[in-house]
Amino acid sequence: MKGKLLIFSAPSGSGKSTVVQHLMKQELGLAFSISATSRDPRPHEKEGIEYYFLSPEEFRDQVSKQAFVEWEEVYPGQYYGTLKSELERIWGKGQHALFDIDVMGGINLKRQYGDRAFSIFVKPPSMEELERRLRARETEDAQSLRKRLEKAEYEMQFAPEFDHILINNQLDTALKEAERVVKNFLNQ
Repeated sequence: MKGKLLIFSAPSGSGKSTVVQHLMKQELGLAFSISATSRDPRPHEKEGIEYYFLSPEEFRDQVSKQAFVEWEEVYPGQYYGTLKSELERIWGKGQHALFDIDVMGGINLKRQYGDRAFSIFVKPPSMEELERRLRARETEDAQSLRKRLEKAEYEMQFAPEFDHILINNQLDTALKEAERVVKNFLNQ
């Protein structure tokens, strides 16, 4: 059956995007679902590739028009969401939608799509390792790092609500496990 959803969620620094990028390189009939956001683009990000960039006003306008499948105010004044038009684009090409999405967004999508969706929570082996990974990125100041770690602790509580918990301790092992569970779901 075409038109399934694969949902990957995790605290920042867990390796979720690395797993998703790996899966996109496999021949699985997947298309990456591009989220909309109200945050400013980072230097390497391009419109319609990593995100659809909307001003906060444009984002709220789309919310009022019910243009989103799901959306969240992830940080104060910073919105993220999935436009209905994005799923229509992917399914119109006969592909499955692959999401790299925040934890609450992942839970919301799973609730909406039930058995048509498979949700995977990518978990770091420990909070200490997560902190080490975030520090190694060298993209966070002390306050931002503290905020991300506090949010990660909160998000970890929701792991049991996902269909599968993928512990990213050894990357090669995690990638193989991700491929296995995704293939199993797509072949059902």
